[in-house]
Amino acid sequence: MSAPVGRHRRPGSHRPASAPAPAYRLVEDDAGFAEVLEALAAAEAYALDTEFHRERTYFPHLALLQLAVVDEIFVVDPLAVDVAPLGRVLDGPGLAVLHAAEQDLEVLDRACGTVPGRLFDTQLAAGFVGMSTPSLGSLAERLLGVRLEKGDQLTDWTRRPLTSGQLAYAASDVAHLLEARAVLCEQLEQLGRRTWAEEECATLLGRSRGPAVPEEAWWRLKHARQLRGRDRGVAQSVAAWRERRAQQIDQPVRYVLPDLALVAIAHRPPSSRRELETVRGLDGRHLGGAAAEGLLEAVAAGLALDPPALRLPPGPGTEPVARPAAALGAAFVAERARQVGIDTSLLATRADLAAFFRERPEGRLVTTWRRVVVGEPLRRLASGEVSLALDEAGDLVLEERSFRPAGLGAPDAAAELGNDGGLTA
Repeated sequence: MSAPVGRHRRPGSHRPASAPAPAYRLVEDDAGFAEVLEALAAAEAYALDTEFHRERTYFPHLALLQLAVVDEIFVVDPLAVDVAPLGRVLDGPGLAVLHAAEQDLEVLDRACGTVPGRLFDTQLAAGFVGMSTPSLGSLAERLLGVRLEKGDQLTDWTRRPLTSGQLAYAASDVAHLLEARAVLCEQLEQLGRRTWAEEECATLLGRSRGPAVPEEAWWRLKHARQLRGRDRGVAQSVAAWRERRAQQIDQPVRYVLPDLALVAIAHRPPSSRRELETVRGLDGRHLGGAAAEGLLEAVAAGLALDPPALRLPPGPGTEPVARPAAALGAAFVAERARQVGIDTSLLATRADLAAFFRERPEGRLVTTWRRVVVGEPLRRLASGEVSLALDEAGDLVLEERSFRPAGLGAPDAAAELGNDGGLTA
């Protein structure tokens, strides 16, 4: 079956209408999937979404694949179909349109061995027209005036057969993406920001999606920065062992060794199985097979780790003298984002500010479109050329410096305060 992807008008003053259940074609064999690939390869743009699970595995496992072109929606069962040939389409010239694509890209990379060569992320692009990381439902409602039916987000997509309701819900995830992209592109063109959005989508494609570097896995521990001395070496070695074992048996790292036990081992390294069995948070589930032996070997390696081999987590990123500038910069970025109608996290993150306020500024505020929007104003603020102030409306503005210090009161002004901190009578 096939049906046109929904073509709705943009919302006006009318209440959003519920979107009808989309018609879709269920694909459960390789021959049918080959036809889908032909349709995708012929399209200038195609919509894509995935359903996957990783709660009980280390790697994400694809459970359903949804695809759409202008006039047809496909729901592909990857438990019955080899989806690897989709890689040829992903590598092709077509534009893949996804919503909140980051996790989908990881799933595609694992299932197909590649990711789209060209990407338009509707959630990311919406940030450039003033929406703050909208869900697909809110995006469809605000841009297209349609309300998507809410499905069961806790569905087990690996169970078969899937119900018609589950399949219709999955199909709705791609039913409106192409139209949403068209509306967003129009708005981005009007604002002169389409290039910005496309640049960010390209950056998203370029991010690393592989497993964590095992020797850096200990950085994710809640109190990693508080570890000292030999504890760090043991934490690094044991966390690396845990990461590799989790990948090997495809289980979450917490199943292999809970964080509580890892930290306890770092503080008081055991040297025997008997001592391992007394570690808080460890039980027989974690010590079966060769796990106990491997864990003890990791502990011994951590105790013997040479200091140069220790990988320390990144520091705060701003020198002490730059922290006041970073604090002012964060306030300015928030106000600037409001003024220009861009999601604050897109404009500049804390990491961006930390990189910018180093002795030698670096990062996105120096090299991308952000340099003009916030980078140059922040440079002038940090150099003392301008100051941050409140205008009559209570908005933050940058003003030329007067270089006249404001009086903060006499040094003995505290004498005029009572013991309770209030003004004396």
